[in-house]
Amino acid sequence: MKNRVMIIGGVQAGKSTLMNTLLGKESTANKTQALVYDDWIVDTPGEYVENPMYYRNIMATSLEVTHVIYLQDATSARSVFPPQFSLGIPKIQIGVITKIDAPNADVERATALLKNVMTHGPIVKTSSWQKLGIEFIEPLIQLKTHEDIQQFVKDRDSPYLMYCSQ
Repeated sequence: MKNRVMIIGGVQAGKSTLMNTLLGKESTANKTQALVYDDWIVDTPGEYVENPMYYRNIMATSLEVTHVIYLQDATSARSVFPPQFSLGIPKIQIGVITKIDAPNADVERATALLKNVMTHGPIVKTSSWQKLGIEFIEPLIQLKTHEDIQQFVKDRDSPYLMYCSQ
C-alpha cells in the first residue's frame, strides 16, 4: 500500500491550505463538508473533529491511511482535540503546527496543545505561505516506523522539526 495521510484539525486551521501546498497547487481552500481525496492526502472537514458525533467518520477514514496529521493552528488558544485523542487512531501520528508566521502566533502554546493530543511522534512547525517546515512532511509520511521517524528528526536538527514522547 502506498503511504497516505489523513489531515485532521479544526475549522479554518489550515488543513486544505497545507494539502494544496504539499501537492504544489496554487488554488485557494474551499469550505467543504466532505472528505477530499487528492493523490496521497485525505483532507477532512474541520467539523469532523469539532463534533464528537463525527468521530466515527475519522475512525473509519483512518482505515484508508498509514499516517494521521494532527493539525494545530498557532493562532488558536485552544485545541479541538480531546486529551490523548491519538490513542483512538492506531496510525503513525504527525503533529503539524500551522500559521507560525502569523503576527498573533504562539508556537509554544500550539506545541503544548499538540503534545496533549499525541502520545508520541514528530511535530512540524509550518507556514504554507512562506514554505517553512513544509519540506519535512512528505518524507515523514514515507517512513514506516517510529524509530525511523525519530532518526529522521534527529538527523535534520531543524528548528521547524521536533520529536515528542510522553
